[in-house]
Amino acid sequence: MSNSGGRFTPYRNALTAISGRTGTPLPSLIVSFAILHELTAIVPIVGIFYTARSLGAGERVVNAIALNRDGSIDDQSWVNSQLRSWLDEGEQWAGRVGRRYGIFGFEKGEVVDQTQAGQLPGKLAGDVANAVLAYGAVKALVPIRIGLSLYLSPMFSRAVVEPIRLGGLRLLGRKPKSS
Repeated sequence: MSNSGGRFTPYRNALTAISGRTGTPLPSLIVSFAILHELTAIVPIVGIFYTARSLGAGERVVNAIALNRDGSIDDQSWVNSQLRSWLDEGEQWAGRVGRRYGIFGFEKGEVVDQTQAGQLPGKLAGDVANAVLAYGAVKALVPIRIGLSLYLSPMFSRAVVEPIRLGGLRLLGRKPKSS
């Protein structure tokens, strides 16, 4: 078994084949995927947050998940533990973002000491609960987001990333390499 290309050679070869098949440079495909992956997170978070806010669904859903901790067999399923994990992560995320930007009912730059941190888990209400619901929903959509980003990357690369790259090269007076 030859180790001439390293352990990432199969991936590099597959990506190069995709690049050749789609007619887009590999770095452009990677940048396109990264941009699309982030857009498929930001747009749903905002949409789900405002939808939950207008329907008043955030508190109900988050409290239903948080209060379902009775220790029964159903409570210990993978789905329930994953939902609670996303709930905890979402709560921490909402606290960080809320304190950083002064949203979700937090004061901008607010410092949380250990006594306040212990009180936060029971206080999921209003915009915090909506933010936690949006965060959890976007986490649950990761497989769809990745597939969508992979599918749209070649088109996005040709339509957006490559024209910007070529314009930047022209602006700098450089000649683009032919791919």
